[in-house]
Amino acid sequence: MKFLERTIEGLYRALQRAFEAEHSAARRGLLQAVDPRIKVLGLFALIVAATMSRRLWPIAALLALAIVLAAVSRISIGTLSRVWAGALFFTGVIAIPALFLTPGTVIGSTHITRQGVTTACFLILRVETAATMAILLVFTTPWAHVLKALRIFRVPVVFVAVLGMTCRYILLLLETAHETFESRRSRTVGTLSGRERRRMAVASAGVLLNRSSQLSDDVYLAMQARGFRGEVYVLDDFRMTPRDWAALAAFVGLVAAAVWAGR
Repeated sequence: MKFLERTIEGLYRALQRAFEAEHSAARRGLLQAVDPRIKVLGLFALIVAATMSRRLWPIAALLALAIVLAAVSRISIGTLSRVWAGALFFTGVIAIPALFLTPGTVIGSTHITRQGVTTACFLILRVETAATMAILLVFTTPWAHVLKALRIFRVPVVFVAVLGMTCRYILLLLETAHETFESRRSRTVGTLSGRERRRMAVASAGVLLNRSSQLSDDVYLAMQARGFRGEVYVLDDFRMTPRDWAALAAFVGLVAAAVWAGR
């Protein structure tokens, strides 16, 4: 029970940081002033260029560029460090075995191979670069604008609708879970046995699942009644300015240089 509560509270605190993205997108920064279509296209192209690179230094250069863009877009280093730590943890689970399992020249008396180190560096740098580029997009662009830009590039309606609904309601469901456990704890007197704590955890999970299912049905019916068919509409119109054309040219040049250097 305590483990489940700590897990829910940890996820709740972590996802509360998602609200930082809305505040960050409203700030005055370099990328905040660029058309969302240009950011979606340009940053995605840089991610692809980093993924396709066959050399380490172009990927490292793209990561350094992403850090500079984050600084001039007023994204704190604390936000980036949390992303880097999470990406490093999950990537390390795969990268560490590669140090020993990749065949090649053994380094010294260890079982680590040079090819394994190179493979691990490629994997970690690519993931860190892609995660940083994605954070740049999310923290400099309102979420509705990101979804609308995806639809402009002909991303399927189903994918955009699922992505939008997932991002919007996962916070609500976690908040519901947090409030459920808080109410259970405030109404519990004394110390419960292990069996009673497990029974309470299972019962709470069942209630949360039932409420989640009911909420999803109610939201779907309400959206259908209001004419929602998957398209994203916002009050702001996307209009290209000279600054946006300059940003597009800069992204094209950076992508071309990264692809050429990573051959």
